[in-house]
Amino acid sequence: MKLLMIYTTRFWYRTTIKTLESEEDRVEERAIEGVLVGFIHAEPQDEAEGGAVETRLVKNLKWAARKNETKRILLHSFAHLTEGKATPKFTKDLLANAEERLVGAGYEVSQTPFGFFLDLHLEAPGRSLARIFKSL
Repeated sequence: MKLLMIYTTRFWYRTTIKTLESEEDRVEERAIEGVLVGFIHAEPQDEAEGGAVETRLVKNLKWAARKNETKRILLHSFAHLTEGKATPKFTKDLLANAEERLVGAGYEVSQTPFGFFLDLHLEAPGRSLARIFKSL
């Protein structure tokens, strides 16, 4: 798994193009302030690891949120950080499970629409811990 975490003072998205026919059509636009955005790229080998990769994902998101003094986390499936990618079902389940665990730990968690390209606007402070990349 590849994980790019960016703390944003403001993050805005809008759905544009549906990329997975299995997903329902939707039009969504949202802005969130003071949120850690996790750009998450699940890889084929992650499917064999199951819960271990999920645990590493949750731990890294919690750590980065604490470092940026926020309780808000936005999960975004971003299959553009490496060549291979896990199946959509695995990735969608991974995000849902991670969200459940983070909410249980007291975080305010949401997800961008799965299976869509999005228009994005983000504002991020210029400090080192506002941008963190991990290979899990």
